[in-house]
Formats: sequence, C-alpha cells, structure tokens
Amino acid sequence: MTNETLGTADRTDEQWQSDVLGTDYQQRTLPLGPDPDGEGEVVATLVRYLPANAAPASEPTVLYLHGFTDYFFQEHVAEHFAARGHRFYALDLRKCGRSRRAGQSAHFVSDLSLYDAELNEALRIARAETGRDVLIVAHSTGGLVAPLWLDRLEAAGGSAAAGVVGVVLNSPWFDLQGPAYYRTVGTPIINAVGKVRGFAALPGMGVSTAYGESLHHTRAGEWSYDLDWKPLAGEPVRLGWLRAIRRGQARLHQGLAIGVPALILRSRISKFARAHSPAVDVADAVLDVKQIQRWAGCLGERTTIVPIDGARHDVFLSSEAVRANAFQETDSWLDWLATYRKS
Repeated sequence: MTNETLGTADRTDEQWQSDVLGTDYQQRTLPLGPDPDGEGEVVATLVRYLPANAAPASEPTVLYLHGFTDYFFQEHVAEHFAARGHRFYALDLRKCGRSRRAGQSAHFVSDLSLYDAELNEALRIARAETGRDVLIVAHSTGGLVAPLWLDRLEAAGGSAAAGVVGVVLNSPWFDLQGPAYYRTVGTPIINAVGKVRGFAALPGMGVSTAYGESLHHTRAGEWSYDLDWKPLAGEPVRLGWLRAIRRGQARLHQGLAIGVPALILRSRISKFARAHSPAVDVADAVLDVKQIQRWAGCLGERTTIVPIDGARHDVFLSSEAVRANAFQETDSWLDWLATYRKS
C-alpha cells in the first residue's frame, strides 16, 4: 500500500476503526504484550487523519507524539500538515489517552526505551501505508522521548536509513524545572526511591491548574478535549516515571546523535503559577525555556531554535496569531529541509 492507493477504500480496513475525533480520523490498536512494569497487557493507539477526499501525499508523512498528561486531540495540527501535502499520524503511547486500560497508572513507564516498541511499529505502519519517509513532530515529554529513540535508531543502523527525515520538537522537556537542588541532591534521591517505590506519587507535583485552565474551553481557553485523558491539574507524577525521565535527560545531556535535522520551537518566556492569569496565556507555564535553549545543542545534528513570542507550553495551542506564527516558522523550516535533503 502506498500513498497513491491510500484513500477511501482503505478507510474500511478492519484494522482501523472510527476515532473519537470523527469520521476523518481512524484509530488502530497496537498490541504490545505484557507490561514490563506489571500492569497487565499494554497497547498503544495509532491515529490517522484520512478525509474521504484526501489528495495524494507529496511530502513526508508526519508522526506526532504527545507529552505528559496529554494525548492527540489537536485536529488543527493534522489539518495544517495535510494542507501542505503530508499524511498525518499520531501515537497515543501506552497507558496514555486512548491507550490506557483499567487499573493502569497513567503515563507510567520505568524506562523511556520501552516506548521504542510502539514508536518502531508506528513508523513501520506509516511508511508502509504512505510509501513515504517520516517527519517526527513531538511535544514536551514526547520531545525527550523522540530524540532518545532516534539516537538508538542511529546507533542501530541510522535513523535516516530507518525512514526518518527530521524532527520538530515543540517545547521539549530537556531538564527538570524548578530550584537547582531538584537537579543536584534531588536527582539521586529520585533515582534511589524511584527504583524501589516506583508507583509512589511525588507530593506537590502536577497540582497546578494554571496551564489547563488556559487551554480548556470550559475555563479561559478555546480547546475542547477529554478531561479524563488530560486533567486540568495533571496526572500524578510517580517516582519511578520521574526516575526514567531523569535518566533520559542525563543521557541527552551527554550528547545524542539523532542523525537528522531538528527544529525546536519554544516560548520566549516562562511563567509558573498555581492559578490561571492572563500572563499564563503568553508564556510556557510548564517548562523553563532557558533549559530548552541550554540543552538544544545536545541533539548532535543541524538544529534550528525558534523562540515564539507569546507562545504557550504547547506552541500549537497558543492564541490564533501566535500559533499562526509557529506554523509559519515550521513551514519555512520544512521548505529548508526539503532543499537540504536534495543537496
């Protein structure tokens, strides 16, 4: 199956079922077997945007990866890329959004490399269905997971050889925000306790509603999404998961080799708050943007960093004019990437 044949007939493929986003979206369950962390059988969910009148693709296929306390609901992102000639797929990782099953701890993994299973399968399916190589677009925690995965692909034979052409990182989580002692004396404690009490929740983390209130249409925002899958105050931060994050960040700080060019989008400023205010709407209320800037050079390939004035943590969920700027910057970089690949 290639992009020349992917169309209306393939919307009836029994492996693809209707998705919560409507008739233009389908989902496919990816069985992953027993959970290495002991929470039963785990699955991931691949979502694709395939309207009935979709034109043949002319650009690399997009594979989108969400962040923590998140799942794919950003229809405008899919539609933007589709208008440029990209097929669009998004992956809800194990225990996240569509993929979470009863009794499972939301977003919990003890090692970020466990995600390789669904990432590799999603990459395989997207390439097989469209006949095109793949552009990775990843947000926040996904922006940490994706480079670590690409680094392993590069070591195993090359990420470009595996069909990846580039990566767009939207406010990637490159370091632990907060006071310096979180990253110094705090990290060994996280590593030690997280190893033996992995499912214990870290007190005081993930309780601010400021960012959620800036987004959701029932509060100050314009976006509609499932609050069971993306709670306003965030999911509990479990020590075993945070240990996996800190180990992944430490690996990134040593320097990666992702093998493909990268675009990093971030807000120009950060604003941390417990409750919503207008200042939260024009800043990153989740991560420290200075840390993103500091560690961006660790990806090991050509990297372009673009601060977006007035952007939220998810720059593509910013106000209309700001996200239009973010899309314009992305499009300009993609035009450059196409030329660079031909050189």
